[in-house]
Amino acid sequence: MVDFILERTAPLSLDEAWRRLTQWPRHGDTVPLTRVTVVTSPPTGAGTVFVARSGIGPLAFDDRMEVTVWRPPTDGLPGLCRLEKRGRVVTGWAEIEVRSGPGGRTRVLWREELRVRLLPGFFDPVLRAGARSVFGRAVNDLLRRP
Repeated sequence: MVDFILERTAPLSLDEAWRRLTQWPRHGDTVPLTRVTVVTSPPTGAGTVFVARSGIGPLAFDDRMEVTVWRPPTDGLPGLCRLEKRGRVVTGWAEIEVRSGPGGRTRVLWREELRVRLLPGFFDPVLRAGARSVFGRAVNDLLRRP
């Protein structure tokens, strides 16, 4: 199991940063060899389920996630979304928080606890570095693209 936190600031309003980070299919556009499908009907809220399918052919796996906390930013108050990872391969949780940052920018915190079944703890440093890199690029891309 690995834990990590990513922190970014963006020249966006809280609402716009939230919108960009919580449009789930867009996440598939930022992570190589991944497609994201929302399983439940819109709008997104607590109980929304989506699946990130990663890999190629027989080496692909589903990372099923459910939104368990959905608190969009309102009236300048921070927004928080918590996802529970419920796949057969990947488990854990992720939280996406947007709050007012310095100079009118939005501060984004992405916290994650990630477990890959059958992967021995010996590989945790490699998993942490890889996850920070992949998710860091994804957050950067999501915040940059309208």
